[in-house]
Amino acid sequence: MTRRPMMAANWKMNKTIREAQEYTAALLPRAADSEDVDVVVCVPFTCLHEVGRMAGDSTVIAGAQNFYHEDSGAYTGEVSAPMLLDVEAGAVIVGHSERREVFGETDDMVARKAKRAVEAGILPIVCVGETKEERDAGDMWEKVSGQVGQVLEELEDAGGESLVFAYEPIWAIGTGDTATPEDAQDAIGKIRDLLRETQGDDFAASVRILYGGSVKPENAAEIMAQEGIDGALVGGASLEVESFVELIGAAQNAVAQTEQ
Repeated sequence: MTRRPMMAANWKMNKTIREAQEYTAALLPRAADSEDVDVVVCVPFTCLHEVGRMAGDSTVIAGAQNFYHEDSGAYTGEVSAPMLLDVEAGAVIVGHSERREVFGETDDMVARKAKRAVEAGILPIVCVGETKEERDAGDMWEKVSGQVGQVLEELEDAGGESLVFAYEPIWAIGTGDTATPEDAQDAIGKIRDLLRETQGDDFAASVRILYGGSVKPENAAEIMAQEGIDGALVGGASLEVESFVELIGAAQNAVAQTEQ
């Protein structure tokens, strides 16, 4: 089964509405030819309505960076799946390490969010990954398999195409350090093996698994060339249109290489 690559931008807490408008206006014509790659731009809530409106029926998918698994209620400061749909969000990041580490999100909470996103028809990009201390102690796979397994327990009959995993070693996020392509391939291969063991061959073959952690134009081609890596979740390098377009190009080149 051929999985469609994805290049996803995560602006984090950056850009005003005006800046988002300028970025989106510059990106849309540049991304118009990315027919073989899904392009997702995950933006702050304040920008989401405008990015969703501008993206419209283009090849660019507007995404959120977080949401809550309940649809309404006394949850001050949160937004729900119906609210995301109302502003034309087609994707949402779930369980980013900053949400887990800074805001205390648990594996159970992340799993419930992933389930609710799938139910709502919003594509969850579920982040998993280990700290440097956990990796150095040999606990990388215990941490990552636990995160993935909790999500799988909530999914029930969902198909593999209904969600995306992003392996993001926490020690590589925003540090300039990047897992070697071989390290990334090894971790992502283990995740896919777990999907196969628990959900079956078809599910495992259809789930896209991205790499994240200091991805930039200089290393994107090498990362994308690794078997089993279906794209990237990009932080800092996605804040400038030019560098993000280069990353989209790396994904397109990877598709072209596989078709030769």
